[in-house]
Amino acid sequence: MALRQTELRPMGKPIGRKEDPRLIRGKGHYVDDVMLPNMLYLCIVRSPYAHARIRRIDTSAALAAPGVKLVLTGEDLAEMNLAWMPTLAGDQQMVMATGKVLFQYQEVAAVVAETRAQAEDAAQLIEVDYEPLPVVADPFQALAPDAPILREDKEKKSNHIFHWEAGDREETEALFREAPVVVKQNVRFPRVHPAPLEPCGCVSDWDAARNKLTLYVTSQAPHVHRTVLAMVSGLPEHQIHVISPDVGGGFGNKVPVYSGYVVATVASLKLGVPVKWIETRTENIASSHFARDYHMTAEIAAREDGTVLALRVKTVADHGAFDAAADPSKFPAGLFSIVTGSYDFKAAFVEVDGVYTNKAPGGVAYRCSFRVTEAAYLIERVMDILAQRLKMDPAELRLKNFIRKEQFPYHSPTGWVYDSGDYEKTLKLALERIGYEELRKEQAEKRARGELMGIGISTFTEVVGAGPAHQFDIVGIKMFDSAQIRFHPTGKVIARLGVRHQGQGHETTFAQIIAEELGLSADDVLIEEGDTDTAPYGLGTYASRSTPTAGGAAALCARRIREKARKIAAHLLEVGEDDVVWDGVAFSAKGLPGRAVSMKDVAFAAYTNVPEGMEPGLEATYYYNPPNLTFPNGAYIAVVDIDKGTGTVKVRRFLAVDDCGNVINPMIVEGQVHGGLTEGFAIAFMQDIPYDADGNCLAPNLMDYLVPTSVDTPRWETDRTVTPSPHHPIGAKGVGESPNVGSPAAFVNAVVDALSPLGVEHIDMPIFPWKVWNILREHGITE
Repeated sequence: MALRQTELRPMGKPIGRKEDPRLIRGKGHYVDDVMLPNMLYLCIVRSPYAHARIRRIDTSAALAAPGVKLVLTGEDLAEMNLAWMPTLAGDQQMVMATGKVLFQYQEVAAVVAETRAQAEDAAQLIEVDYEPLPVVADPFQALAPDAPILREDKEKKSNHIFHWEAGDREETEALFREAPVVVKQNVRFPRVHPAPLEPCGCVSDWDAARNKLTLYVTSQAPHVHRTVLAMVSGLPEHQIHVISPDVGGGFGNKVPVYSGYVVATVASLKLGVPVKWIETRTENIASSHFARDYHMTAEIAAREDGTVLALRVKTVADHGAFDAAADPSKFPAGLFSIVTGSYDFKAAFVEVDGVYTNKAPGGVAYRCSFRVTEAAYLIERVMDILAQRLKMDPAELRLKNFIRKEQFPYHSPTGWVYDSGDYEKTLKLALERIGYEELRKEQAEKRARGELMGIGISTFTEVVGAGPAHQFDIVGIKMFDSAQIRFHPTGKVIARLGVRHQGQGHETTFAQIIAEELGLSADDVLIEEGDTDTAPYGLGTYASRSTPTAGGAAALCARRIREKARKIAAHLLEVGEDDVVWDGVAFSAKGLPGRAVSMKDVAFAAYTNVPEGMEPGLEATYYYNPPNLTFPNGAYIAVVDIDKGTGTVKVRRFLAVDDCGNVINPMIVEGQVHGGLTEGFAIAFMQDIPYDADGNCLAPNLMDYLVPTSVDTPRWETDRTVTPSPHHPIGAKGVGESPNVGSPAAFVNAVVDALSPLGVEHIDMPIFPWKVWNILREHGITE
């Protein structure tokens, strides 16, 4: 049950979400709700080819169409030196195609008209003469010596983007040579898409009188968008105002800067009026940034008793036509080297090769922290394969190889320092809650009757919270985050942060953090985000970094205010500062019972009665550079039944036990876990964006790219353990990404477990019913 927002000491309590009354009544304000005087509408013409030379673009008919005010092509942008823009991964990406197109649905031309319908009609009149070129839709084909070179703009004439390594190759090889047991498996994590409810869009408004550009945009990182826009356009950054209104879901999809934002801005600069661009659903799925698409091979070296020794991983990463993954500069493969997971390997070696193909670009952190989902899925799948080969119970194998709680802080063989955890406790709680022994007995009975029941376990470790700044940056900007807190004289607070929520409940959780630190109720604190003219510079919300970074900034900023407040309280109490005691709600004087002042009393005094020589006011700003990342973890268990007649998998039960450190609001954590599990379920069973050999996207809309409904979604069971992060100001670790990171492996492990008597060791996602049915047919057991 949700508690009222007026409670003092709200930390850890299920306070009702402050933003919900606005959002559930349809009173949110999204980019497409922005309506400005004289506003025009932008429509983008996209390529039907995955790889083709552009011979000619004829825009004359479109220019003559009713309502049309402007038509732009890539060549027009090139004349303004705006044909290319930087990606967040340090590559360059065409704003609109010049010379040739590199993926189907790439931007080719744009029409600006008085109405959206007029712009769309005129776009149909643009004639583009294409010369089709050989297509490379497979990353392994792209690496072949005779493969066509896709990026002719690059000095290096190759489709190979990068080679990245982590760990110790020699030590790993030595352990493999000595190991009595080695298992190996090829695993693909398919190309998927965040598919947020609201697609991407913007309204760009150049005001020549004020010499200022205002960009209303669907952004998870408004300050980064402002900086990139300044880099592309040449406009001084202080003349760019980015506003991210309510955002209808992001999941990593709204971190990048898209061509539509740049083209709308160019159009507004040329025409002097606001220009709106809103994606269609097909544009969002087929051209905005994808996630995953990792082709992985993992090997585990182990002893015969199941003790793991070494891990060896080789991966080919399909980045599409441009390297547009939003990964930190030093980590081109993201944080994939967390692939050793929750297990105490003696050595590991990981290598990743990034590749260009004729597909839409991307590689965003879709509800995960920079390739962590791929890593967690891989290690959890291969651990299950090891258990199957050794005929060990998968829970027993995990318990045998966990990093022990006394080993923290734990130095992993790939260079991470895990902060805290008790993996054994978390898994044992999950096994007890799910009734594991009884389920195994039931499974044995069903197998004897020829029924197919499976139990899948996933015990993952995630790494989130980028910074620290010395390790992490985006386009050169160090990854910290920020908070600014200001008391009004009446004791109410406004706090502005450098992140941007898209449904995570920041207006509530950050209010709880600040209220806890300052002796207020959450109702006393107003949270603002998403406006670059008022919020301090921050790197935004993605990769589960809001609580680990901005939450830390909010707590430390509040403590900075509390230190000044202590001085004012000493003045009001007429005692020395050392004699002032803070009890979490008020300041009191040592040895003087009954003499106390609240933070509201102090706030009023800060504007009316400050000590001599003190600056009036009560506010602070804090830029938090975390000393380390945080490492949430969990134990997930899925129970499935398979219909032999259709291959349909029914998820009977699913239990998620998470350790996200200290919890700010358990109700919001529960909501985040439910949402992430639903996305993990979709990825495991129904989502894939395949391409044919000609580079045609075969799932460009919601007819083919499936999103689960409430009817499809299983019932989720949840629980928690708590090991606080020792370095975080409030001991929190983050939770928004964990269920998406940990759940796919649990689902797949359960299906493979059900089919293991047939000798099945692995099935690649998504596990469509026809895949299962084909396996059953091959073994002659379909009904």
